[in-house]
Amino acid sequence: MIRISRRQGCFLIIGLIFLVILSSSVMRTTAVVAGRDSNRAANSSLADVPILNYHKVDNFYHALSVSPQEFEEQMAYLAKNGFTTITPDQLMAYLNHDRELPEKPIIITFDDGYLDNYTNAYPVMKKYGFTATIFLVTNLVGHDERFMTWEQVQTMQQDGFVFGSHTVSHIPLNKLPREQAMAELIDSRKEIEYRLGTKTRYFAYPTGAYNSQVEEMVKQAGYKAAFTIRYGQAGAESNPYALERIPIFRGQHTFRSFFVRLNAAPILERFGLIRN
Repeated sequence: MIRISRRQGCFLIIGLIFLVILSSSVMRTTAVVAGRDSNRAANSSLADVPILNYHKVDNFYHALSVSPQEFEEQMAYLAKNGFTTITPDQLMAYLNHDRELPEKPIIITFDDGYLDNYTNAYPVMKKYGFTATIFLVTNLVGHDERFMTWEQVQTMQQDGFVFGSHTVSHIPLNKLPREQAMAELIDSRKEIEYRLGTKTRYFAYPTGAYNSQVEEMVKQAGYKAAFTIRYGQAGAESNPYALERIPIFRGQHTFRSFFVRLNAAPILERFGLIRN
């Protein structure tokens, strides 16, 4: 049996944290980091809120896929440890107006709107009393068998799930002419509002790619906030149009990665190692 001293254990934890930093730096290569909104009146004493970012929940061996068994293990961990899912509206009311949140708030998000979000993730989340925010690629909903139908989206909405835009066709907005980018933003928002009968206030950048011009277009298109793939938690210093998330991927030790990413973020932020 190999014994590990307390000092060795500390070095192991530090090593895991720096692995998180390394992996997050790779993910950020597709994103153009926008500047902070220095005029935002935020209370710096507010606690940060973790926002998990998933894509698929299936048995395919793909980086964006988490198996149903692994997903349930992660949801069980959150439930056992007292986390409560909140909506983006609750998050923004907290960050902007210091409105009260549950003791351990968390937002669970999915990008794209895959069918398995409905068939595999939805039943597990209902089991643990959780909801999620799902960002839809509207041209794929009801038109591609790999993605949800509008009827399925409406069913989840009735159970408290929130739906935002991930554009019409999932093209990175920084690659498009302004007129086309605005159409992607506005047309997707209007389609979701028409289908669900509610305002569409939130947006997630396709591939995480954005810049200051794209951020300004998102504001002009009528969105209240936008989500990136930058690793970190949402807090008082966050730009509401560049909110950080904690991406969850499949790996050799998926739960270990989930655990480290979720629990390392507050440590990294405390020492100023993320949100730079």
